[in-house]
Amino acid sequence: MTTPHSDDVLVDIPANIGRPARGALAEAGYTTLAQVASLTERELLRLHGVGPKAVRLLREALAERGLAFADREA
Repeated sequence: MTTPHSDDVLVDIPANIGRPARGALAEAGYTTLAQVASLTERELLRLHGVGPKAVRLLREALAERGLAFADREA
């Protein structure tokens, strides 16, 4: 059985975050920006393959859609 490629399952996750980050999100089951918005930046950074640059680019993509990361640290 083969696992679907991240490009096949990610709905609106920007490609510019990089293949490792896209793969990490797909593996964790996050396929849309709305789902990513349910995470904190710290939670995202815990995913192997997601680094500060990917988080910054995701933050920008979320902001363009009027979304933001969760803020559970406060």
